[in-house]
Amino acid sequence: MKKYLLGSVFIAFGLFSFTNPTEGEEIPVSTIVQQASKGKSIYNKVCMSCHQMNGAGIPGAFPPLAKSDYLNADVNRSIKQILNGSLGAITVNGKKYNTPMPKQNLTDQQVADVLTYVYASWGNNKSIVTPEMVKKLR
Repeated sequence: MKKYLLGSVFIAFGLFSFTNPTEGEEIPVSTIVQQASKGKSIYNKVCMSCHQMNGAGIPGAFPPLAKSDYLNADVNRSIKQILNGSLGAITVNGKKYNTPMPKQNLTDQQVADVLTYVYASWGNNKSIVTPEMVKKLR
């Protein structure tokens, strides 16, 4: 399964040219694949219990990350949500969710890795998150 995931991520990312959003430099695809692989491990430990293995969330309780309009609309907001948690209602794919999300005790690299994995998965927009982006918002 791990080989399948890495192969799928590599193929998906191989179709695109990537530029570091903060420095304007190209990011090697191998780096992105490694980041997404580490991000999957973090996701499975930290995020999966609420957002589920397939990113579908739990209706009425935890919002989906799969094909999420909320997630795909604003990478910085996603970073802040992991760093600071959230309270209050949000609307994801037309449905309201009001369950608080606790802030996560992750390093800048871990936040970048898990979000790069999430953005590479489940029909999301393939955004790349770097540790520099996270540090800037911390």
